[in-house]
Amino acid sequence: MAFPCLDVNKDRYVVPSIEVEPEKINTLMISEAPPQDPKDYFYAQNNPSYFQTTAQAFSDAGISVSSMEDVLNLGIYVTTAIKCGKTGYSITSKTVENCSDVLGREMELFPNIKSILLMGDTAIKAMNYITRRNIGKRIIPSGSTYKIRKDKYFYNDIRVFPSYLQTGKSYLIEKSKRKMIAEDIKAALKYR
Repeated sequence: MAFPCLDVNKDRYVVPSIEVEPEKINTLMISEAPPQDPKDYFYAQNNPSYFQTTAQAFSDAGISVSSMEDVLNLGIYVTTAIKCGKTGYSITSKTVENCSDVLGREMELFPNIKSILLMGDTAIKAMNYITRRNIGKRIIPSGSTYKIRKDKYFYNDIRVFPSYLQTGKSYLIEKSKRKMIAEDIKAALKYR
C-alpha cells in the first residue's frame, strides 16, 4: 500500500484484524487515529487504554461492556479515521482525505449500518470527504461540535452523529463532553 502522508507514522498502520460478522454490525464508531503504542489499540489484549476510555463512554451512556467483544456483540464496530499513528498533535487535511478512502472501503464491508458515531473533528472531516466523493456534498456542516450535534444528518439512509473524541486519558475528557458523548451513543443505539 502507498503511504503518501507525511504527518503519520507509517509503521503504526492499523486496520482492525478481528473476527466479525459484518451483517451483525449496525453501528460504526469512528475515532481519530491509532495510539502510538499498539498495546493501547481498541482490540489489543489486556484491557488497552483505548478500550478503557471507550468502555467509560458506554458506561456513561448506561451500557456496561467489559471487552471489545461485548461492544461487537452490541452490533458496534469501532475503528479509526486515520489508519497510521500521528506524529504530532494535529493531522493535516490532506492526510485525512487520503485515509478517508481506506475508511470508505472499510465502511462498505458492513451492509446493515443504520448509524455512525463520528468521534471528534478528524472523524467528521473524514466522513465529509467520503460523502463528497460519493454524493457530491459534505453532510456535516462546519461549526463547533456542541452546536451541530443536535441536528440530524444522514448519509443515504444512515443516521450520522457528530460527537467528541472518546479516546485519550479519561480524566482529561471534560465532564460536559463526556455527557454529550454518552447522549450521542444512546441516540445512535436507539436509531438502529
